[in-house]
Amino acid sequence: MEITYATSSSINIEASTSMASNRQVRVIPFQHLSPSSSSSSSSSIPFLGKWISKLKGMSFAEWMELFLPCSRWIRKYKWREYLQADLMAGITVGVMLVPQAMSYAKLAGLHPIYGLYSGFVPIFIYAIFGSSRQLAIGPVALVSLLVSNILSSIVDSSDELYTELAILLALMVGIFESIMGLLRLGWLIRFISHSVISGFTTSSAIVIALSQAKYFLGYNIVRSSKIIPLIKSIIAGASEFSWPPFVMGSIILGILVLMKHVGKSKKSLRFLRAAGPLTAVVLGTTFVKIFHPSSISVVGEIPQGLPKFSIPKEFGHVKSLIPTALLITGVAILESVGIAKALAAKNGYELDSNQELFGLGVANICGSFFSSYPTTGSFSRSAVNHESGAKTGLSGITMGIIMGCALLFMTPLFTEIPQCALAAIVISAVMGLVGFSLAFVIHESANPHIAVLGRLPGTTIYRNIEQYPEAYTYNGIVIVRIDAPIYFANTSYIKDRLREYELNVDGAIKHGPEVERIYFVIIEMAPVTYIDSSAIQTLKDLHHEYKSRDIQMAISNPNREVLLTLSRSGTIELIGKEWYFVRVHDAVQVCLQYVQKMNEMPKGLDVLSPKKELGSLQRLWKQQSEDDSNPGKVPLLSKKV
Repeated sequence: MEITYATSSSINIEASTSMASNRQVRVIPFQHLSPSSSSSSSSSIPFLGKWISKLKGMSFAEWMELFLPCSRWIRKYKWREYLQADLMAGITVGVMLVPQAMSYAKLAGLHPIYGLYSGFVPIFIYAIFGSSRQLAIGPVALVSLLVSNILSSIVDSSDELYTELAILLALMVGIFESIMGLLRLGWLIRFISHSVISGFTTSSAIVIALSQAKYFLGYNIVRSSKIIPLIKSIIAGASEFSWPPFVMGSIILGILVLMKHVGKSKKSLRFLRAAGPLTAVVLGTTFVKIFHPSSISVVGEIPQGLPKFSIPKEFGHVKSLIPTALLITGVAILESVGIAKALAAKNGYELDSNQELFGLGVANICGSFFSSYPTTGSFSRSAVNHESGAKTGLSGITMGIIMGCALLFMTPLFTEIPQCALAAIVISAVMGLVGFSLAFVIHESANPHIAVLGRLPGTTIYRNIEQYPEAYTYNGIVIVRIDAPIYFANTSYIKDRLREYELNVDGAIKHGPEVERIYFVIIEMAPVTYIDSSAIQTLKDLHHEYKSRDIQMAISNPNREVLLTLSRSGTIELIGKEWYFVRVHDAVQVCLQYVQKMNEMPKGLDVLSPKKELGSLQRLWKQQSEDDSNPGKVPLLSKKV
């Protein structure tokens, strides 16, 4: 039986037989996706071929940018405009990093010096190989908790083996991140649901806070990754409660929370947010030096000097550490890459998430040879770096220099830092750790689904060519549907995809006049519920970019709110009222006429000028076809708008 297409949604296959006397109709078959059908196997070879051809066509500068992303900002560095901002941001975050690094090392069950080591070498390596210009990497609370939970089940934290395994874990995480970046496998993390991530981070924040309670209460509690055993241990040791560390820790925690709140709410005082950890350390150390309270434990002696080169050991434990290394790698993708893409969008540059993952991997690999435990991007420090005006990776290099100075000259001052002060820094940080799930949402929304559309045979319906292989496209025209709101976090991704589709749309059947390149890009905006000012600017930039290459943009079916935003911003006038349409098919028909004229007319004539063809367009829009399969083409905007 021949399957046919219908113009009515209520018709079925049996009805097509009874109506045959009046008119032949056809039912559109719905393309169900089979679990067994996967495009990965069929597309792997074309993808590999495309990647190889892309590599062959790269210039020397592009090769440099591929292997050394820092060359992008080094070549275009504006010394007068960027230098002061980068130095100030680097100093601000560096001052914040030093006490945080020691606190997170304690959370990981390590000596504070390993936190300082982890905030030194990886920062310099990431500044070279990382593609984000604002991401601040180093020790973070969540990764520190994962290290502590796994390693404490293998060996006691006082054992030297514990430290060796933490360093080995950094090497393994770095290798996994680098491999996933090279193989472009960062998309795998999208299979983890939002609820799982949110629950995981919230519970982790509670466990981290409870694990630091011992420094506030003045007695030891059991080391555990579970909430109930921690609470039972806290209650069981209540008889050993000590007031001095509790009072000091509570006061310092209150100061940290207050400074963070004021720094967030008032732009003129935002430096207070970064100065909080340093203030906590200075206040606590000053109190201990003056009064010497015996009931308040301190950090103790910290080795002075930079970390020495050493090869990670204890490779016999690799197998048992693989699950933890994979989990930390997942955390790096969710937190670091999500934050990095959002910051890149805010600062107006493009970022490849897989290259970013590779940069994090190289930083962890190199760090493991200098006594570092696993590091990744910090949500709080990256936010402070961005708010402090960081423009390039030079701010990261400045952070590394601050950490190096601390290791060389300041470690004798750290010996009398109260443990409760470091615990307060950790607790104040994890109070906002649930914002980690927000980073995941940002990462997802920064990579919206975009489909190339083709026309279903015998209809005026356009659908995703990957879902409907029989759908065909037209030479010289690309039809793209954006299935998400357009805002600052995803504009760079959308621009990347549009440029990619302009160059090549694989696997589609081509119809229409034979032309050498793309002349029209039609954007189907029906699923776009909202656009912001960044999206408007992106559309304007795309319009100018396309115009410079003799390409016309057309917009199809934006909703009322989107249309109002486009009108108020002047985007409608900029692109031209003639290039807004009710339906994709209308836009295609108009563009096809131009493509046909371009194919027939001599080169050098500007047939894309709306003014020159205004009369023919008006006549074209007013035509009403007698055939229902090819209804009249109606412009979205009348000339009176």
